[in-house]
Amino acid sequence: MNQGSNFQTPKWLNGGGQPAEPVVQKTLTQGPGLPAPTWFVGCGNMGGAIIDGWRAAGIDLSQAVVIRPSGAQVEGARTVSTLADAGASPKLVLLAVKPQKLDEVVAELAPHITSEVTLVSILAGVEAASLRSRFPNAGAIVRAMPNLPVAIRRGVVALYSEDAGDSLRQQLGDLFVSLGWAMWAADESKFAAIGAVAGAGPAYVARFISALAKAGERRGLSSQIAATVALETVLGTAWMAATTGEAMDEVARRVASPSGTTEAGLAVIDKALDDLIEVTIDAAARRGAELAEDARVP
Repeated sequence: MNQGSNFQTPKWLNGGGQPAEPVVQKTLTQGPGLPAPTWFVGCGNMGGAIIDGWRAAGIDLSQAVVIRPSGAQVEGARTVSTLADAGASPKLVLLAVKPQKLDEVVAELAPHITSEVTLVSILAGVEAASLRSRFPNAGAIVRAMPNLPVAIRRGVVALYSEDAGDSLRQQLGDLFVSLGWAMWAADESKFAAIGAVAGAGPAYVARFISALAKAGERRGLSSQIAATVALETVLGTAWMAATTGEAMDEVARRVASPSGTTEAGLAVIDKALDDLIEVTIDAAARRGAELAEDARVP
């Protein structure tokens, strides 16, 4: 599969929607790969998923240093428990601590974030301006919003930066598109919108699959068979639509015969599902706005 075909060429837009000159930026590497050295500051579920995806993509992790309090080893990378043990100053820092922990690491990390360093943050809700206020000397600040399937290279990654130049954008795009589908958002509100849908989306899809399986159990299927049927149904439907390019409404139409069983079920779900998903995404977006507010420096 040509992962690169999913990467959208960055568009430079200013507030009026007209092309704007990109900031000239040093390149990180000559091709897809991690610069030496790259620091992962924090490595929880999402940071670990990114590393897993890059490892699966064949990206060399030998130049990566993972800094995590537990010191738990990460395959292929050097792992330390403190910044003091990280060694040579980084060229790329992937900031992957919890948003609420940001200010706990700033004092020790900020001296390492110089004009030679690109800072990539995956912290939900923490805006570029809030990051810049804490790391004023960074060469470029980039926000990335991946979702968990990046671990198997089937994820979605939104990217946003106010100061990364063309070369840097292309190189980061090459790195992140190896994890699935990636695009640069034209503004931070679009970035947040992608995050609200894709970032949390796997959890919502998982809940739907679980509900489908429970319905099968209530009709006499074993839990194992019900779970397999539900998972394969969702996987097959998504795979078919991705392969054929069909719209979801068309897929549903093809399944539902007039006055048939599927149409009877759709009559119920169509009354509630759109509204349920809308209020669900709204709740996630509101929490994102709260995290952004909390991270703003007074």
